[in-house]
Amino acid sequence: MNKKLEARNVNVYYDQTHVIKGVNLGIDMNSVTAFIGPSGCGKSTFLRLYNRMNDLIEGFRKDGQILIDGKEIYENGMRVEDLRKKVGMVFQKPNPFPKSIYENVIYGLRIRGINNKKMLDETVERSLRQAALWDEVKDNLKKSALALSGGQQQRLCIARAIATEPSVLLMDEPASALDPISTSKVEDLIYELKSQFTIIIVTHNMQQAGRVSDHTAFFYLGELVEYDETKKIFTNPADTRTQDYITGRFG
Repeated sequence: MNKKLEARNVNVYYDQTHVIKGVNLGIDMNSVTAFIGPSGCGKSTFLRLYNRMNDLIEGFRKDGQILIDGKEIYENGMRVEDLRKKVGMVFQKPNPFPKSIYENVIYGLRIRGINNKKMLDETVERSLRQAALWDEVKDNLKKSALALSGGQQQRLCIARAIATEPSVLLMDEPASALDPISTSKVEDLIYELKSQFTIIIVTHNMQQAGRVSDHTAFFYLGELVEYDETKKIFTNPADTRTQDYITGRFG
């Protein structure tokens, strides 16, 4: 079966530093994959290959292939703007724009020149419902997004990311800045969203990886040490380094 996302012998360098080493990885459509590993092990760098965010970093270069739906996303004909319509991103800290809730959600559509009010209204409601935020904000859509709580802001950022109808959603520690109740809401949301999106989440939180993901990839010193079903990674890992990390011997 074809994979939604594939990495084939991927190496990444920042100047002379070899930060990702020969990674091969295939990710199924409509699944949640967690990237775990200690700080500085390459998991966020690897995540950002899928929407070419690393292109902006000085000294970045890569070899090997990254494919989405079987297409190499680093070939010359690929427009980064088109890629990022297909690949949404949610960051560690909520980063709403200093605009209304409504304008935050449709930001990506406005950039594309879409101004049809009916379509924008429908997108706002659909995206906020998908992000489990509609009922909390539907009477205050003109209110500044900056007035929302941290957890609401992060769900708004998720709504903004899915408003352009991407097929892939990247989440770089999306709950690390949130309180436990907000974290729980974001985790529930990830579970709901996987029926429509292929999701990758970078997390330091082992319990979170165990709760939300179908598969887990353990990175260490730039290498993909192990990739398997989450249950197997957490109960019967094949590599002693994985075992040592998840049991807290290092990290």
